[in-house]
Amino acid sequence: MTHQQLTVFVTLAAALFFFIRGTWRYDLVALLALLVLCIGGIVPPADAFLGFGHPAVVTVAVVLVISSGLRAAGVVDLLGMWLSRSGSRPGVHVALLTTLVAVCSGFMNNVGALAVLMPVAIHLARTAKRSPSYLLMPLAFGSLLGGLTTLIGTPPNIIIASFRNEAAAAPFHMFDFIWAGGGTALLGVLFVALIGWRLIPDRRGDSSVEDLFEIDKYTAELLVPNDSKAVEKSVRELGEAVDADYAIIGLARGKKRISMPPQHQPLAAGDVLLVEGDAEAIEALAAATGLELAGDEKLRDELLKSDSVEVMEAIVAPDSLVERRSVGQLNLRRRWGVNLLGVARQGQRLRNRLRDVPFRVGDVLLLQGDSQALQQAITDLGLLPLAIRGLTIGRPRRVLLAAGLFFAAIVAATGGWLPIQIALSCCAAAMVLLKILTLREAYNGIDWPILVLLAAMIPVGAAMESTGGARLIADGLRSLAGELPPSAAVAILLVVTTLLSNVINNAAAAVLMAPIGLQLADGWSASSDPFLMAVAVGASCAFLTPIGHQSNTLVLGPGGYRFGDYLRLGLPVTLITWLSATPLILWFWRL
Repeated sequence: MTHQQLTVFVTLAAALFFFIRGTWRYDLVALLALLVLCIGGIVPPADAFLGFGHPAVVTVAVVLVISSGLRAAGVVDLLGMWLSRSGSRPGVHVALLTTLVAVCSGFMNNVGALAVLMPVAIHLARTAKRSPSYLLMPLAFGSLLGGLTTLIGTPPNIIIASFRNEAAAAPFHMFDFIWAGGGTALLGVLFVALIGWRLIPDRRGDSSVEDLFEIDKYTAELLVPNDSKAVEKSVRELGEAVDADYAIIGLARGKKRISMPPQHQPLAAGDVLLVEGDAEAIEALAAATGLELAGDEKLRDELLKSDSVEVMEAIVAPDSLVERRSVGQLNLRRRWGVNLLGVARQGQRLRNRLRDVPFRVGDVLLLQGDSQALQQAITDLGLLPLAIRGLTIGRPRRVLLAAGLFFAAIVAATGGWLPIQIALSCCAAAMVLLKILTLREAYNGIDWPILVLLAAMIPVGAAMESTGGARLIADGLRSLAGELPPSAAVAILLVVTTLLSNVINNAAAAVLMAPIGLQLADGWSASSDPFLMAVAVGASCAFLTPIGHQSNTLVLGPGGYRFGDYLRLGLPVTLITWLSATPLILWFWRL
């Protein structure tokens, strides 16, 4: 092993360690790995950032913009609203949702398709008075399976197409993936819809916001008597009276009801305050200011919401502004005008001091605020609302326009009239020019950490190939295979890539395994196509853990799942993908 190969292997091993550990975000880890190889003289400085102009990176970016345009136009909303009328049978719900999200994920970002349909799934579960757990994991797995079917279904497919372009001077086309990926996705969806969903444990029987957050246990009505220290104090001053976690979320004065009273609102004797917090905090406030318990449940319901103030659940998405930050750091009330009423993690309300608890991806937040301020806060903070929103006026016209632009781009790319990245870029630009989405929405729709990850890992993958590291690994795999035929190597490559994608980002797994696949094909003097397809399928089969893919992470909190729950459904789905994808790959892509 040469010094350069050793440097590449040590760098990749360190990167894998930090990918799995999660101490630093994956884009920073990838960038550090690239910089180490640059300083070590393995990646020329002039080539270090060429990845940002790589067609695969550009294609991923415009696919994300187009996904935002399709969501903004309401393409999936229309389907979701129709789905919300599908009765109450759980098997029907699972089958329809899993199929719909799989179809949508073949043509738009799978996390985007999941985000749109997740509120529909939760609405269906609560209407049927069941836990959302039986719907959300199938929904997440369906989004992964759907990505197997087309070139733009998932970033690994775009990456694999670029590797094929470099190896065989012709990239994979839009629907080349459907021959192996489509059959695998179909079998996976059928299993989940007919059998698999029954393997999911009912982690939480609560079927409403009130059940999940136990609002009645964490709110109290406090009367301001004549001799109270709260008289003539403002809401803000009262909110700072005791060092404890509580919030004043409603005020009643005679027949007047004020949901979420202004911070400058002065208090008067006879006022009734709706206070949110744990029992200790509410008791401390009452003792310090002389407030008295009123105990009027009807009044609580009137104060919690009003015509202008609403309560909404939202989930912490990957790369959200609130991720790894606490309430105290965000200052939600002063900056966005919303109250945080509760936080649920894996189906259980957190009972810690919320001001000091860092949020995690998948946490469910219960927010209260003015309707417009609440929507703006959810957008600015990068949260995903878990409530069905009605179609806006004029949306049907936008649906047809957005769908037409996207269809035209697909036809242009499939027909060979334009390269895929150019056709999709034209579609994204047209969506902005025709005001289907704004420039700000277009930029916000791009998952920048993914782009940095890809742009950094592409030179790292090239370095592994140029130094002979990929060939060294391929030779080791061939020696382990012994007298086994190349078809066995395709199966092994699929399994290894699958296991890797369950602990690191799937795009990174594709970048790392594709050069090894090419070297395996070269060593057996076989076609590279089946090996690349094995990497593509394996990189998208992250069904075993909640950290393998963002879709899995997003349903962790709302579904109330535990880490091991993913194995109960994920393991059989993974086995089905292995057993179906391998023969399909070898049948349609000859060695």
